Amino acid sequence: MAGNMLANYVQVYVMLPLDVVSVDNKFEKGDEIRAQLKKLTEAGVDGVMIDVWWGLVEGKGPKAYDWSAYKQVFDLVHEAGLKLQAIMSFHQCGGNVGDVVNIPIPQWVRDVGATDPDIFYTNRGGTRNIEYLTLGVDDQPLFHGRTAVQMYADYMASFRENMKKFLDAGTIVDIEVGLGPAGEMRYPSYPQSQGWVFPGIGEFICYDKYLEADFKAAAAKAGHPEWELPDDAGEYNDTPEKTQFFKDNGTYLTEKGKFFLSWYSNKLIKHGDKILDEANKVFLGCRVQLAIKISGIHWWYRVPNHAAELTAGYYNLDDRDGYRTIARMLTRHHASMNFTCAEMRDSEQSEEAKSAPEELVQQVLSAGWREGLHVACENALGRYDATAYNTILRNARPKGINKNGPPEHKLFGFTYLRLSNELLEGQNYATFQTFVEKMHANLGHDPSVDPVAPLERSKPEMPIEMILKAAQPKLEPFPFDKNTDLPVKDHTDVGDESTRGSRRAF
Repeated sequence: MAGNMLANYVQVYVMLPLDVVSVDNKFEKGDEIRAQLKKLTEAGVDGVMIDVWWGLVEGKGPKAYDWSAYKQVFDLVHEAGLKLQAIMSFHQCGGNVGDVVNIPIPQWVRDVGATDPDIFYTNRGGTRNIEYLTLGVDDQPLFHGRTAVQMYADYMASFRENMKKFLDAGTIVDIEVGLGPAGEMRYPSYPQSQGWVFPGIGEFICYDKYLEADFKAAAAKAGHPEWELPDDAGEYNDTPEKTQFFKDNGTYLTEKGKFFLSWYSNKLIKHGDKILDEANKVFLGCRVQLAIKISGIHWWYRVPNHAAELTAGYYNLDDRDGYRTIARMLTRHHASMNFTCAEMRDSEQSEEAKSAPEELVQQVLSAGWREGLHVACENALGRYDATAYNTILRNARPKGINKNGPPEHKLFGFTYLRLSNELLEGQNYATFQTFVEKMHANLGHDPSVDPVAPLERSKPEMPIEMILKAAQPKLEPFPFDKNTDLPVKDHTDVGDESTRGSRRAF
C-alpha cells in the first residue's frame, strides 16, 4: 500500500531569499540560514531552490568567475540533507514583483551597452530595459568576442566544474536555465520599473536594431518587404480595446498581425531551444534535470485577444495553444517546465483584469503533460493561508490521490516562494508543515522519491513547423477537481487582513 501511495508523493522545495549571497558576492548569513534550513528539514521539505546570479559570480570581468560564496551556501544545504535546485540567473534582480535587492547583470556587459544600447530589450518608444540582454544578440559576438549564448554556456560550464562535488553527491538535482527577465522565458513586456501597473496589457519589446533587422528580413522573405513592426499596439497600461492591434477584429487577426505574432513567439522558442542545447551539452551525464520557467500571465486571459500573454511572447488564443509549442520544444532536451501562480483562485481576482489563473494553470499543466514532460509549479505571491495551500494541492494532483498507484497526472515538484522568518513562525509554520505532509500524500519525507537519471544528449533540432503543430487544434485541458481530497485545515482567522493583504490580483 505504501509503495502505491508513494506514487502520489509530490516533492516540495523552498526558494531561498534573493539576498542569501550579498550584493558584493559574500555569504555572511551562515548561522541564520543554517537555523532556517534546520526548520525546513524538520518540516519534511525535500530541498531548496537558489538564484545563482550572473551579476555576482562573473561581476569582476569576462570569465573571472568567483563561486566561493555559493560553495559555502551549497555546503550548508548538503549538510542539512536537502536537495538543491540551482537557477542560472542571467537576469537582473530588481524591478520586478517581490524584488528586495538590486543585483544588475555584470557591469562589463552593461558597458558594451554604453556604445551599443541595442544589446538591451527596447520598446517602441525607444526605452531600454537593462534587466536582460535582448535575444537579438544571442548570436552576436559583441561581448569581448563572445556572443550572449557563449557567455551563458561558459558560465554554466564553469558552474559544472566548480560544483562537481555537489553534482556528484546528488545534492544538485535541478538546473533551471534563466531565459529572460525574472528568470522566465518571456519578453520584459510588463516592467514595473518603467511604470507598468496591473492589469496593463504590456508592450511588444522587439524594437532594438537586431530584432528589427531580423523581422524585416523575415517579412521580405515572406514576400512582404513593406511590413513593419507594430505601431498600433498601445502602451504598458492600456486595455486591449483601446488599441487597434488588440480590439475586436483588430490587427492581431490579420495576415500581417499573425505573421508578426508567429515571428515574435517563435524567436522566443528558438532562444530557449538554443540555450537549453548548450545547457544540455554542459550537464550531459550529470544526474540533473534541466528546467525552464514560464510566467503566469493570467490577466486578460478571459478575452479573445489574450493581450498580456501575446506581448510577453506567448502566442496563446482561444483556438491556438501557445504553451504546448514551448512544451514540445522542451521534449527535445529532456527538460521540465516550471509554471507559476499555482496558489491563485479566480475568485480572488478583480473583475476588470479579465483574469483566470485557474484556467491558465489548467491549460499550461495539461500542455506539459500531453507532451510527456515533468511539470513543476510555484506560487506567484507569498501566502500562508489554507486556501492558497489547498489550491496548490488541487493543482498538484488534479484528480486526487490514487491508492492503487500513480495518479493520472501530478506535479513533479512544487517550489514555495519564499523562505522567511515569517514562514517559520507560529501558526504559519504549523500550517506549512501540514501542507508539506499533504503534498507527500501523508507519507512523511522520503528522499528516495523520483531519483534523477543521468542527463541524456538532446535529440536533433526540431524544425519549427514540427513545434508549431502542437499549437492546433487546441485541446480541452485535462479535468481538474474543484477542491483537493487532502485539504489543509484553516487555522487562521478568515478576517485577518495580514494574510489576505497579498491577495491582490498581481
